[in-house]
Amino acid sequence: MTTILTAGLGLKPQHYDAALACTAAGLWFEVHPENYMVAGGPRLAWLEAIRARHAISLHGVALSLAADAEPDPAHLKRLTGLARRIEPALISEHLAWSTWRGAYHPDLLPFPRTDEALARVAGNVSRTQDTLQRRIAIENPSHYLHLEGHARDEIDFLTELARRTGCGLLLDVNNVYVSARNLGYSADAYIDAFPGEPVMEIHLAGHTPDPNLGAALLVDSHDAPVAPEVWALYARLIARIGARPTLIERDDNLPDFATLFAKRQRAAAVLRLPLARAA
Repeated sequence: MTTILTAGLGLKPQHYDAALACTAAGLWFEVHPENYMVAGGPRLAWLEAIRARHAISLHGVALSLAADAEPDPAHLKRLTGLARRIEPALISEHLAWSTWRGAYHPDLLPFPRTDEALARVAGNVSRTQDTLQRRIAIENPSHYLHLEGHARDEIDFLTELARRTGCGLLLDVNNVYVSARNLGYSADAYIDAFPGEPVMEIHLAGHTPDPNLGAALLVDSHDAPVAPEVWALYARLIARIGARPTLIERDDNLPDFATLFAKRQRAAAVLRLPLARAA
């Protein structure tokens, strides 16, 4: 069983056979737990078969940690049951909200980074970690417009969240690039300022121009290859903080497994560079 995670891939049904057969050292797979929080059936059996050979990470999209309410107890109970069954190497969630008065919205929505919001998110992260009995990682969001009312910048907010709760951070490098382009700040400066110690996982994904606005608005679409600019930011980050488990995140317009695995190999090569320099 893999115990040292290097570079991984998002696990898709189309790639089940190839994923199960792959024996690359350090390979791991990530899934959205919401697709597997069931009592049984073929989907869960499929995940358990992969888990018997590879490490699994659970990347949640529905805890709504930034909402003005505690996480749904029934949802958190199902997540806990899946985590106990699968024993994932990592669990992560988003710095966003997606529920309001019991209704789920099909997006990860922003909020003003106020001290009140920080206390609310910290409380929800702590409740989640207490229930799961383990540390989770929180992902930096992608941004598409300027939002009024921020009292803290994003890195300060995430750093303080990690300090208060003991949670880790998931640094999505594509989110950094997309947000920097959309809001007009330096992606290099963001990467250089991001704290290295709490980073438990890194995501690399593709983006696309908005169909109407073009390159003036980039969309974190996960349906394209990782852009050269994002690869450059990733190399810059790893050179500073060292190797971290890194996921190639692709959710749509899926190529074959061999094509994705080649990108995984590229990320694994970047992770080896700090060790090579130290040798």
